[in-house]
Amino acid sequence: MADQLWARIDDYLVDALVPPDRVLDHTLRAGVDAGIPQIQVTPTQGKLLYLLALAVGARKILEVGTLAGYSAIWMARALPPDGRLITLEVDSDNARVARASIRRAGLEDRIEVRLGPALETLPALEAEGAGPFDFVFVDADKENNPGYVAWALRLSRPGTVIVVDNIVRHGALIDAASDDASVRGVRAMFELIASEPRIEATALQTVGSKGHDGIAILRVKS
Repeated sequence: MADQLWARIDDYLVDALVPPDRVLDHTLRAGVDAGIPQIQVTPTQGKLLYLLALAVGARKILEVGTLAGYSAIWMARALPPDGRLITLEVDSDNARVARASIRRAGLEDRIEVRLGPALETLPALEAEGAGPFDFVFVDADKENNPGYVAWALRLSRPGTVIVVDNIVRHGALIDAASDDASVRGVRAMFELIASEPRIEATALQTVGSKGHDGIAILRVKS
């Protein structure tokens, strides 16, 4: 019953706060048609990313985990005309669908999809001097979250905001004995954050159409 209520409230909030958008709706349908797992952010979460990127005045955004490109499109809309978003995707089919949706959104001049394991493409970004990024969104395989956050910090500047999705794991986060790789990865990430003096952070539990989960919000100190 709780899950049903959460989903109904999500529907109400979307109707109230997120106007219909043919581009974003088509992006979601393209993901479904391609058989991409429907684990992207919700519309209200996408708008949260957009508002956060606007609030920090982001000109360069990094995303780890593209899927069909839904969250990338949300965030790229917060960029100025000369802004840039680089999104990293390991799956070639996902990348193909995302690139098509990005072209349809008219954002191919602002969004670049890079194919390959993120822990290999992130060092390449550093080597070419792609950073520092003003805003980073991490939403990929959770077992590698510690590595993703460590690289996000290396590619950041004072004031950069880093958002990490899916950190509560339907409550499994508090199970110190869990053998689930995703839970262990998220817990290791929190250990890294707690021990890193350059980061100030908080985390919020969320409920909604995706069930019980949460996000972490980090800021690189000045």
